[in-house]
Amino acid sequence: MMVGSGDNVTPVANAGGTAGQERLFVSSLSARDGARAIRGGVPVIFPQFAERGDGMRHGFARVSTWRVADSSEQDGAACATLVLSREDLAPQLASAWPHPFELKLHVTIRARALTLALEVRNTGTAAFPFAAALHTYYLVEDVEAVRIDGVQAETVAITDKLDQIFERVGDTIGFDTGADKLTLRQSGFTDAVVWNPGAVDSAALADMEDEEYRRFVCIEPALLAPQTLEPGGSWRGEHHVQVSAA
Repeated sequence: MMVGSGDNVTPVANAGGTAGQERLFVSSLSARDGARAIRGGVPVIFPQFAERGDGMRHGFARVSTWRVADSSEQDGAACATLVLSREDLAPQLASAWPHPFELKLHVTIRARALTLALEVRNTGTAAFPFAAALHTYYLVEDVEAVRIDGVQAETVAITDKLDQIFERVGDTIGFDTGADKLTLRQSGFTDAVVWNPGAVDSAALADMEDEEYRRFVCIEPALLAPQTLEPGGSWRGEHHVQVSAA
């Protein structure tokens, strides 16, 4: 269910799939040594989104080593909790982020469903700002067959490069992969991001085959406007994926 770096839910355990069908995409050229973020799965974005801040792009959570705090199987579900705190960060990352914190990622996988819950807690004595997202890479047969409803008034189709932020979306997004349909629900996260690099940008990515852009789309639950978390305060965002027949 998890890779060793711990920052990412990857499709080792057929997350949310049925009959051996995978639901999450990971590039065949993706780094697996922790030197870079994994190109696929569900990288955790924290404490900033993209270049919207003074720190590293998309923050340090996706390139850090998380601890597996708990794992179990119960009621037909595989469950795990991963934890990251400032003490777990590499020295250069910790020096750039002076705020004590704790992140917990709760993962629950069922036959036709995936639930991710991200908790952020301020364990220090001063407030800090943060943004967060779950950069989910969905595996599809053909990106041009994808249709997405619920992020804007019109259905979103992908015919070329797309990198679009949708602010203040509703709590339910309809995702037609072209082969079947998924329902995506989110709480705590107020926004959504849809991304596919298209042919030109995909060819420029060292960790992606030129044609792999056709095989995925990212639909990310996100909290993009920086939130201030007071000492002792916490925030929780949830993302639920349910697979149904086409």
